[in-house]
Amino acid sequence: MKEYRYKINGNLYKVTVGDIEDNNVRVEVNGTPYTVELEKQNKPKIKPVVRTASTTPAAPPAAVTRPASVGSKSGIKSPLPGVILEIKVKEGDTVKRGQTLLVLEAMKMENDIKADRDGKVTAIKVSKGESILEGTDLIIIE
Repeated sequence: MKEYRYKINGNLYKVTVGDIEDNNVRVEVNGTPYTVELEKQNKPKIKPVVRTASTTPAAPPAAVTRPASVGSKSGIKSPLPGVILEIKVKEGDTVKRGQTLLVLEAMKMENDIKADRDGKVTAIKVSKGESILEGTDLIIIE
């Protein structure tokens, strides 16, 4: 079971996600149990590619590469769902690798979220008291 806290239109909701059986999930919202039916996902149909002598390219296709990141901006992501307790930096601050950027409460524990590199804070994507999910961008460092 996983527990989450969500704030929707100023109201706090405690959501517990329980067992999943077929397409049904047992969920409890603020102590009230529900059974939620998940939408079935259609698997995409894959068409086989048949190459003939007339469609075979003369040279192999170029490898797909990621462009080099200019300015090397990237976000510090939340390692787990929780609630933002404190933000210790402001936009424009210069930070060092290992410096605590914010405090995240998850599973009744306070977790320091630290910078993974030296840089400048260009954006703060969350606010104090906000409930967030795992993988949410928290702070952008350039």
